[in-house]
Amino acid sequence: MSDRTQRRLAAIVAADVVGYSRLMGADEEGTLAALKELRRDLVDPNISGHGGRIVKTTGDGLLLEFPSVLEAVRCSIQIQEAMAERTADIPDDRKMLFRFGINLGDIIIDGEDIHGDGVNIAARLEALAHPGGICISDDVMRQIRGKTDIGFADDGPHEVKNISQPIHVWRWPVAESVPETQTESKSLPLPEKPSIAVLPFDNMSGDPEQEYFADGVAEDIITALSKYGWFFVTARNSSFTYKGAAIDIKQVGSELGVRYVLEGSVRKAGTRVRVTAQLIEAASGNHIWAERYDRELADIFDLQDDITIAVVGAVEPELAIAERDRATRKPTDSLDAWDLYQRGMWHFWRLNREDGAIAMAYLERACEMDQKFASALAGLAWVHNNHAIHSWTETPELSRAKAFEAARRAAEIDDKDPFAHMVLGRIYTHRAEFDHAIAELERALEINPNFMMAQFGLGFVLVAMDKPETAMSHLDQAIRQSPNDPALWAIELTMSRALYLIQRYDEALSWAQRSCRHPTAPYWAELGLISPLIALDRTDEARAALAMAREKYPGLSESNIISALSYYSDAQLGKFLDDLRKAGLPE
Repeated sequence: MSDRTQRRLAAIVAADVVGYSRLMGADEEGTLAALKELRRDLVDPNISGHGGRIVKTTGDGLLLEFPSVLEAVRCSIQIQEAMAERTADIPDDRKMLFRFGINLGDIIIDGEDIHGDGVNIAARLEALAHPGGICISDDVMRQIRGKTDIGFADDGPHEVKNISQPIHVWRWPVAESVPETQTESKSLPLPEKPSIAVLPFDNMSGDPEQEYFADGVAEDIITALSKYGWFFVTARNSSFTYKGAAIDIKQVGSELGVRYVLEGSVRKAGTRVRVTAQLIEAASGNHIWAERYDRELADIFDLQDDITIAVVGAVEPELAIAERDRATRKPTDSLDAWDLYQRGMWHFWRLNREDGAIAMAYLERACEMDQKFASALAGLAWVHNNHAIHSWTETPELSRAKAFEAARRAAEIDDKDPFAHMVLGRIYTHRAEFDHAIAELERALEINPNFMMAQFGLGFVLVAMDKPETAMSHLDQAIRQSPNDPALWAIELTMSRALYLIQRYDEALSWAQRSCRHPTAPYWAELGLISPLIALDRTDEARAALAMAREKYPGLSESNIISALSYYSDAQLGKFLDDLRKAGLPE
């Protein structure tokens, strides 16, 4: 232990702003200004007035040290009472509230910083506090009992992560305590939509500063997932009641009424941070997906955004796949519109003619059962459009007309369904109505900025418009948002085409080869190899690629290509056809 490091007993207070990430997302400048004003006018003067010191600040959080336990409690309550008065007339979604956790414990002094279990327990107590409330440990309660008329309610022992023994917790205000008759766990029914709860991420670093980062990651993921209209996301104030507690996933699913639970952890090591996340089916406890993210801790806010995008991009398609698999396991006599839709999309993503026909039948039944089901209409539109693109129909023009009508109706029925706008945008692309396509795809991203398929759609339409450089930024973002998506083959193929248009032929070939590796990739992936190979004077390999494409689709012809790529410019379509002829496609 260095000369500057020592131990002592102290009252430690951990505090943070409830829902800080949500407030920042709604009004960054206003939130920062409000927090600065509160610190200046209320928080900092109270701390110094009660003999405390600010050890460190972490964006929305404070770590405080007081020489007196009683003064730490009095300071915290005065701040909370003043905050309640100041925010009384502010709407709940804009209200700034604090949570406080107070502990008396042994701390390690390291320069201006403090560490140790005493600090960690204060952070756990803060996490257990309700918005506008305070939680104190049993050690604090023993010190203040009989010395003040401030009332605390006995909340009993709580098991918290990374602390070996349960912590006995006392709450203020007393009204927050739950009567003993109401403490029994109650199950909530599952909503009609698939449902998910994001639990607070566990801070494995032993560093209170990372506690706020971990909370911020979980809060941002909740906000981002909430933008997907097709599933239900439990609000932060409900899922965060489990913070710090030893939990049973099945119990969480039952108490919150959700089918899926996302949990994770944060661990800092030097200049790097590791975030792990896993998606669990609550009823069975089965792990659906898990991933680990290692990043540099240089800019904590950019890192938080990066992790959020990565996790949401992975969770959304995995959740969709899990729902489709669940729907296919249900007996056919108990299918409702939602299950029919999921079964239809399960068959759609198998990307072959036979499954396409089955998908269409399921989606038509879903639309008949619920005529206002926008997502089912959009799915049906997508299937019709795919039938035209892949030549799975003898009447491609009729399929395109049906696709357009179904997508248009879907967007009219639910203007806030990003899937409907995305599909309509893609269909406008194939109609060569590019301005309308961009407007619909941008509308989908306005509703849900994390919607990978809309990002891909913008890249796709920009390639068709001969704007490859602009397209590539959207394609990069789509891959970043959903690196394991079922549609990844199509994104990689479009990236190959963009690189080909700017004459980066080696890279174009590499991306087309990636596309071909996907087991569900249709013959278009092999066709994507041909132009880069011809440009690189590798005609024999181009011929082999065409042979593989024709093996997948024996009826491939120039007329099929012209029909499917009618939205290409004359110059782009003409060059592609010329490359196919060089590879051996008959005119």
